[in-house]
Amino acid sequence: MPVAREIGLPGDPEAWAGVGFAPGAPVGPVRMRAGAAHLEIGVEGLAAERPDGLAIVAADGPAAEPGAHPNGAGAVDHVVALTDDMARTLAALEAAGLELRRTREPPEAPARQAFLHLGTLILEVVEAPDRSPSLWGLVVVLADLDATARELAPLVGAPKDAVQPGRRIATVRHEAGLPTALAFMTPRPQRSPAA
Repeated sequence: MPVAREIGLPGDPEAWAGVGFAPGAPVGPVRMRAGAAHLEIGVEGLAAERPDGLAIVAADGPAAEPGAHPNGAGAVDHVVALTDDMARTLAALEAAGLELRRTREPPEAPARQAFLHLGTLILEVVEAPDRSPSLWGLVVVLADLDATARELAPLVGAPKDAVQPGRRIATVRHEAGLPTALAFMTPRPQRSPAA
């Protein structure tokens, strides 16, 4: 199964430091490379690069040792991709070796969505008319969302309930100076062990 090993973060490393990241330190097992030209995912086990034009490229190497970040970042939850044609993009992603896990359709979701696992993170594809395929943003899990949102205000909005039951999310505002969308989220709820 293809596994995300690296994320290229666009923009000035100082802007990422301004929202609590230690530039260059991994988030969970995923290496973070600040200063990339655009948001990009490096994937080990990829069968074809840049499926449908998305910035998903081959990457090698083992999982990284988690880094320490002032904002408490512990994992990349998901990366969001936009496309004007869900069927075309999913066909390209599946040809590149990614496995479609599930989809959501309106009215259950505000737009057509598809979810593909890349190891510890999810690639969420959203159909958006008039948008060529691109990686749009990412969501990072924090140890203490409320404390980080307070500390980074006014660069981070107030936490609110997320679409995922039992989770909360806070959006990083444009004033942070990041050229890609970023949100912070609470961890996934722990499942009870099977009896």
